[in-house]
Amino acid sequence: MKLKCVIVDDELMARLSLERLCEKREELEIIGIFDQSTEGLNFLREKIVDVLFLDVEMPGLNGLELLDQLSYMPSVILTTSKTEYAFDAFQYQVTDYLKKPISLPRFMQAVDKVIDKKTAVKAPVAPKNTDPNEIYVKTEGRYIRIEYDNILYVENVGDYVKIRTNQGSHIVYATMKNLEEKLNPKFFFRVHRSFIINLSKIVDIEESNLVIADKVIPISRANKPELLEKLNIL
Repeated sequence: MKLKCVIVDDELMARLSLERLCEKREELEIIGIFDQSTEGLNFLREKIVDVLFLDVEMPGLNGLELLDQLSYMPSVILTTSKTEYAFDAFQYQVTDYLKKPISLPRFMQAVDKVIDKKTAVKAPVAPKNTDPNEIYVKTEGRYIRIEYDNILYVENVGDYVKIRTNQGSHIVYATMKNLEEKLNPKFFFRVHRSFIINLSKIVDIEESNLVIADKVIPISRANKPELLEKLNIL
């Protein structure tokens, strides 16, 4: 298994160090190294990568602002010389958080976390669904049928996803990418790296948020134009 990696860091020595560390893992393949966050963002908008080594503090667009503008979420390993961003790292649900200078054992541990997630057995959906208006999810050892119209939104919660319905919620072990591929794009849209919504359940939309039922859901700037195109707006 080869994981496509990108390094975004404005410090030359940090980039060289990460490059050397990546070379020690045969699973990693570096496809881009950038000293400016805007260049890295442009590349990430064109290419789907598996792992992003991302500095937090950079001139102009910082690392967290870069993540806000991505339409998908790779496995992110934040790198920084400060520990004060640890809470932000948790909020963004990154895979790991490395403090510079990065030691080899700590780097190896972070990469192992990525690989563990990539190779984990996923079991979110039953065998092929013949009805495009429903989905089956596996929970508590059984498959439960959920009609599309009953789904309000899907939320990423770490290694799991929460499917919120009119009646309640189902927690399944899956990735957002997997669910996005299973759900019909005519009815569902990923408005944020952590949320897929049922377009027919939107109550209202403000600048950077929308409301479904009692939930305020963020809209990423990168995804808002496409969201508006999907809606019947006068």
